[in-house]
Amino acid sequence: MLPTPDLSHLKRQDYEFIYEPAEDTFLFLDAFEDEVPYLKELNPAISLEVGSGSGCVTAFVGKILGESNCLKLCTDINSKAARATQGTAKQNQLSVDIIETHLTNGILPRLSGKIDLVYFNPPYVLTPSEEVGSHSVEAAWAGGIDGREVIDEFMPYIKQLLSPKGVFYMVVVNENKPDDIREIMKRDGFESSIVKTRLAGREKLFILKFVRMAP
Repeated sequence: MLPTPDLSHLKRQDYEFIYEPAEDTFLFLDAFEDEVPYLKELNPAISLEVGSGSGCVTAFVGKILGESNCLKLCTDINSKAARATQGTAKQNQLSVDIIETHLTNGILPRLSGKIDLVYFNPPYVLTPSEEVGSHSVEAAWAGGIDGREVIDEFMPYIKQLLSPKGVFYMVVVNENKPDDIREIMKRDGFESSIVKTRLAGREKLFILKFVRMAP
């Protein structure tokens, strides 16, 4: 069993400004632990976490990939989250490049078709639309109508980001209509599977996995 990344450098007051690892984070870690053989075989040259927050998930994936030559990229629109991710990477002896940006701005078109592993714990909570898109901690959870506004904005970029062998993992909840998400991605040429699910209070969490359909 892989240990949870060391986040001891982050203090209680830090979590007033960045997303504190919670049930969705830990389900993501558990899913990646299940995927270790797949990820080792994938041997990604470039990985990307969108919305890295504390950097917990990136640090965990970095430990799975070990001493590979994978270029580990992260993005976050929140400047405090970007600094937290950098600190978490340092705390866990990892090299990570963090870009303070919205979703993949600055990544595309430069790395179009070159990223082997993309993962995203999006803002999926159902909120009024006006709460979506802030530069503060609310950006980590405010998902707008059906919790889908940021998810729907991001999905079209997947086919541009991923390499031919690439894989995309995403956290969703039942209210986000996972079957509808999978159908949209199918129309974009991706087959999907549910890697892991968990009940967290009233939320049913899913980890979805997408790969390109065989030609």
